[in-house]
This record gives sequence, C-alpha cells and structure tokens, in this order.
Amino acid sequence: MLKERRKSAREPFNRFARVQGEPGSPSRDCLIINMSDDGVRLHVENFDMPTDFQLILSDGPQQRRSCRLVWQLGFEYGAQFTDRVTQPRSMTAPAA
Repeated sequence: MLKERRKSAREPFNRFARVQGEPGSPSRDCLIINMSDDGVRLHVENFDMPTDFQLILSDGPQQRRSCRLVWQLGFEYGAQFTDRVTQPRSMTAPAA
C-alpha cells in the first residue's frame, strides 16, 4: 500500500472548469476530478497542457487559481496550486 504524501486530503469534485495558459490566451474546457487545499486533478483532452496555468472556476470564493503541472497520466493531470488562499478567521475563535 502506498503512503499518502499529500498535505491535505483530496475530495471528489466532478465539475467543469477552464484552463488558461498565457494571460489573454483562449481557455479550454476541463473536468476537475478531485481537489484539495493544495492541488487539483484534472481531465483534459485535445490540449497541450502548459506547465503554469490558471484554473478558472465558475463559482466559489476564488474563481481563478494559479497552478503548476506536476504529473500527467494519459488525459489526467495533477497540478499544485501556486497561489495562496487564506481562509477567513472565525469571529468566535476561543481565547488563548
């Protein structure tokens, strides 16, 4: 059995999004298979995936995520998020 190396667990996502390489270049359809706080697994066909790209989501707190390609297996790609998303602090956090 392989040891899990991810910092955060990936959750099934199964939603369509878009991949954009260079700023201003056309974006392409992709399917997000799963996603974690640190990265994403995509299914992309008929497209040469750039090493660095923007993942464009239709909704959510951050609709664009900067990514770097880490692996490829056929039409599936693993990418690490290169931007940092900060979670809002809870107003009811316990005192130290």
